[in-house]
Amino acid sequence: MRISNSFSDGEVQVLDFILTTLLRGGTPSMATRHKDFASLYRKVLTMKKRLEEQDQKREGTTESSVGSVDAPGEEDAAAADTEEKQAV
Repeated sequence: MRISNSFSDGEVQVLDFILTTLLRGGTPSMATRHKDFASLYRKVLTMKKRLEEQDQKREGTTESSVGSVDAPGEEDAAAADTEEKQAV
């Protein structure tokens, strides 16, 4: 499955229906029956995942095969200097 940054005509119709219905005070439950709703929903979930990944990169957290590892901070550098001085 290929996720693009653009929306198909059907996905735009679903978004328009949901937003129009919500603005009028209704519920968007009828939109789930639209044939393009599943595609739109997957696209939104993928976009959310990409945003979370970008946030993690900005925070200095990287994923490894072992798990999440934070980037070293000033406290870690100070602790390493103290350990080196004690070893000498």
